[in-house]
This record gives sequence, C-alpha cells and structure tokens, in this order.
Amino acid sequence: MPTNVERLLPGEDAEALLDLARSIATEKLAPQVAEMEERAEFPAEAYALLGRAGLLSLPFPEAHGGSDQPYEVYLQVIEEIATAWPSVGVGASVHTLTATVLAANATEEQRAHWLPQMLSGDWLGAYALSEPQAGSDVSAIATKAVLDEASDEYVVTGTKQWISNGSHADYYILFARTGDDPKRGLSAFVLPGDTAGVSFGVPEKKLGLHCDVTTQVILDGARIPAANRIGPEGAGMRVALSALDAGRLGIAAVATGIAQAALDHAVAYARERRQFGRAVGEFQGLQFLLADMGAEVERARATYLHAARLKDAGRPFSRQASIAKLTASDAAMRVATDAVQVLGGNGYTRDYPVERLFRDAKITQIFEGTNQIQRMVIGRDLLR
Repeated sequence: MPTNVERLLPGEDAEALLDLARSIATEKLAPQVAEMEERAEFPAEAYALLGRAGLLSLPFPEAHGGSDQPYEVYLQVIEEIATAWPSVGVGASVHTLTATVLAANATEEQRAHWLPQMLSGDWLGAYALSEPQAGSDVSAIATKAVLDEASDEYVVTGTKQWISNGSHADYYILFARTGDDPKRGLSAFVLPGDTAGVSFGVPEKKLGLHCDVTTQVILDGARIPAANRIGPEGAGMRVALSALDAGRLGIAAVATGIAQAALDHAVAYARERRQFGRAVGEFQGLQFLLADMGAEVERARATYLHAARLKDAGRPFSRQASIAKLTASDAAMRVATDAVQVLGGNGYTRDYPVERLFRDAKITQIFEGTNQIQRMVIGRDLLR
C-alpha cells in the first residue's frame, strides 16, 4: 500500500472504488509482478480480474455498461494499479483509450453494439495507430483501407508497430488511409482480433514493462465491414486526436504510480538499512533526497488531477494533459533513478524492485507522444 498518499475524492462511492483498487493491487497483483515480469508473460488473468471488479469501465455511461465515474477517480484507480504493476496499469489505460474513441465518435447504434462487451471485462482492446515510419507524425500513416463496394468491406494492408496488448487483444481501434490527403485521408475502424488476414510480429524485447506485450500488427488483405468504420470516411485524424489527451492522462497516472512505488521502496529501505550505527534515513543528505522525491510525486499527481478535473467540468484540457504527461513521466524517471541511488548497490540488482521500476519509468517519457512533442503542444498553446 502506498505510504503517505492523501487523496481528496468526490464521494463515498469513489472512496470505495479506490479501496477496492488498492486491495486488488496489493493482494492480488503485487505478489505476481516479479515472476511474471521476469518471464514477460501476458497478464490475462489480471485484466480479467479488473474487469470482473468493474475497474475497466469506470469513466463511461451506465447505459453502456460503465460506472459513470469522474475521470479524476478513474485516473487514481489507474495510479493504484500502476503502483503495484506498471505493465497492467499501461494495458488498462490503453484499453480505456480504445473505448474512449468509440464512446466519443461512434454512432449510437455502434456504441450499443460494441461498448457493453468492451466495458464488461470480457474483451481487451488495443490502439493500432503507430507504424514503423509513423510515430509522432500521424499524417505519415501508410496502412491502406480500400473499399470493396461489392461486399461493402474495406480491404486493409499495412503494418502497425508498438501495439500494446499486441497479439492478445480481442479488438483493435485501427487507423488506416482511405484517401491521399495526409490529414483528411485517414479513417478509423473497429477491427476484431480474429479477423482473417491479421497476424502479429514477435513481441518486442523491451527495456522494461515486459508484461505489456508489444508487437507489430500485420494486415494482409484483412477485410473490415464498412459498418465498423468509426465516423465518416476521412475523419480518422480527428478521431485519433479526440482521445489522445485522455490517453496522455492515463500515462501520467501510470507514471505517478511508478514514482510512488519507487518512493515507497526507498523510504522503507532508508528506515531499515543501517550504516555507521544508525538508519541511513537519519542522515540529512538522504532525507533531502527523499524530500525531493516526495515533492516530485506530489507534483505529478497534482498536474494529472488538475487536468482531469478540467475534463470532468467539460472545459478544455489539452495543454494541461500535456503538462501532466510531461511532468509525471519526468518525475517517474527522476524518482526511480534516485530510488536506485538510495538503495546503493542493492538498488542496481534485480533482488530489489527499484531496478525494475527504473526500467519501467523510461518508456513513459516516450509513448503517448514523446516529451519533446508535449513541449511543442504546450508551447504552441501558450502562444496561440
């Protein structure tokens, strides 16, 4: 259980949800992490457990199987999960991102058809946007979807890269080119995972987040019914951007969870480790280091909660989402690095969790828009 986390929640229901999330994270997820991450095993049962507990459907309407919870509550649940197991926090955030795309852009008929299964925990989603040559530059997407008017199906060919939940997803929110215009030629689709013509690359051998299985998704003549298109043809860029701010907040919450876990381990070690006849935490130099780490964690949490509360109020939050993602991911990297320092030689070994948290933290500065991209977003918004 995270130490010294003071949360202001909007009501008793939210407090009960956080208690449930913390209980599952500490009692069910945390005991598995070291072994599962060592084996790079996909945590299917962890997602099923979260789904059964109703923790994969929090910020969506009850009419579609959601819980009608504010985004600030959902993000704090993600933080609790990520504090115990960052890979699962990322996978849960990605799943929510896919459902957010559908909830915000689909027809009512599509929402009624897809969302109940997406939110029940029976299905796990993946977000198929990036490609080998199209990461931050969405306009460079080359995957093509050509309409076969005779069957009213799109025939899709191309390769997606860096897809979290990779070959284990039940469906993919897929972005493909239906026209030549770089920005107005993209369209979005729901792609069932068992579609013929869909295959997967070998899972990436990553620095961290080993249980966040990440693969290529290879499309070779895969056929998608036109009814699975989300929004009008050519609206894919708008659809993609409509969910990215919310997705960045999910990563900010994950990064905060990583930072909190690293701080918790460092504080516990500083209390127990003795040198020169006393606990190392009694030395002022180490206290100052821990104090800076604590301030980083609190600052990260404050930025994502501020952006979430703006979103919940229906106000613009794009700049604040980028600030939160930038602040929290940089904090995760700094706090995890300092946690290794607090533990000294022990922190550099796999016998202690801070080594893994150090590796997990780095990717939060890269995915959902690199922190350089976040700085561009923030700067442009300030100068607008």
